[in-house]
Amino acid sequence: MTYTLPIETDRLTLRRYVATDYDDLLKLQSNPEVTRFLLYDPKTPEQVQESLAGRMADVPMDGPDQALTVAVILRETGQHLGEVTLFVENFDHQGGELGFVFHPESHGHGYAGEASVELLRLGFEELEMHRIIGRLDAANTSSAKLLQRLGMRQEAHFVRNEFLKGQWTDEAVFAMLRDEWIKRS
Repeated sequence: MTYTLPIETDRLTLRRYVATDYDDLLKLQSNPEVTRFLLYDPKTPEQVQESLAGRMADVPMDGPDQALTVAVILRETGQHLGEVTLFVENFDHQGGELGFVFHPESHGHGYAGEASVELLRLGFEELEMHRIIGRLDAANTSSAKLLQRLGMRQEAHFVRNEFLKGQWTDEAVFAMLRDEWIKRS
């Protein structure tokens, strides 16, 4: 499977990470406010180095357990706003998963939605995925609202199914099918 990067939108560039993105990624991944709803705690500089190396690697997206994470850059200023990820969630069933993480000062401007639409497009149109989900801590209502604005429907609410950061959390699952994407476009 092939896909094209970088992706340009009206305001954004979605591109592979480069070595000079380290400071921006450190600011993102070491911030407790950012990691509050994520599966990991704030990362150390060494952990961010490892994370950056993984993000810089070429990902063919042609097998299970692969993930493409791209930096989201404001075209006008070159500012790193955050990142969006498309996971191969279930290769045999052509399933993907969408994820997004943005700097708090980037919230409320529509950047996450603008970038996420492009990864849905990439997943459905270029990688020919059948279904893409979004999973999140059910307490993360801002992200849930974003998934709904993208046209994803909530399919599940699992009560206290994950033990994260010392407590049981609820998980919400949203989804969209390729034919729903095509109808939406």
